[in-house]
Amino acid sequence: MHPVFTEIIHQIAEWEPKSYGVVVNSFYELEAEFADNFRNVLGQKAWHVGPVSLCNAPAEQQSRRGNKPAIDGEECLKWLGEKEKGSVLYVCFGSMGTVTEAQFRELALGLEASGRPFIWTVKKCRDEWWPERFMARMEGRCLILRGWAPQILILNHAAVGGFVTHCGWNSSLEAVTAGVPMVTWPFFAEQFFNEKLLVEVLKIGVAIGAKQHTVVPEQRPLITAAEIERTVRRLMDDGEEANRMRSRARELSFMAQSAVEEGGSSYIDTQNLIQELTNRRRLPNSRSQ
Repeated sequence: MHPVFTEIIHQIAEWEPKSYGVVVNSFYELEAEFADNFRNVLGQKAWHVGPVSLCNAPAEQQSRRGNKPAIDGEECLKWLGEKEKGSVLYVCFGSMGTVTEAQFRELALGLEASGRPFIWTVKKCRDEWWPERFMARMEGRCLILRGWAPQILILNHAAVGGFVTHCGWNSSLEAVTAGVPMVTWPFFAEQFFNEKLLVEVLKIGVAIGAKQHTVVPEQRPLITAAEIERTVRRLMDDGEEANRMRSRARELSFMAQSAVEEGGSSYIDTQNLIQELTNRRRLPNSRSQ
């Protein structure tokens, strides 16, 4: 593990037991057993107040962290509007997810071989990384976004039927909320734990086969175009397994929406959090605690 992440984990381990509690961007129904264990077995206070992405409508999510999206939302919606329902694959590895030139080419060839239209958010690449005549062959079938993308807008569009993701928690939860099953491709940090939740517990994901936990792209084994094609087809084709994942993803999306509505689990947890902090503030000497 990278020394930076090791230090962060040590700091969390030191300070979490001393904290008053933990506010979690999640909802109880998504990970009920883990929430119960944290509260009842470990004896820690926790409030599930998410998904926080639902505080705004998808059409309003035009930027992240104050960055301008790589493409205008209207242009993105126009492109998606020309595609069949559930036919488009969205590919994005987050703000820190980078791959080698060789892996980039394999991914491009795998997406091409899958036969599916796709939106691919590309953070860093050079023109020579693309396979020969790739753009010409993919004209009309792919939309390449360079930089930031209106991710929530994309995930919530009816044309999007799958998401190739690095399993960062924000991206994972946004896909769950939108009801979109995933191809899981973790790189480092907690992403491998998130993959287990998505694939083994929630059963709304297919693992690409990434095993190496590292922030250095050159240290990761190459995932071939054939493996990428096979995994994408497994997620996107009209088979029994894929249909089960889509059905389960829709159920979780409904649970997520319900959680933040009045009377929902996250709604109640947010009320409880506000009330507890208000009561604590009124206690004598509370400011010194």
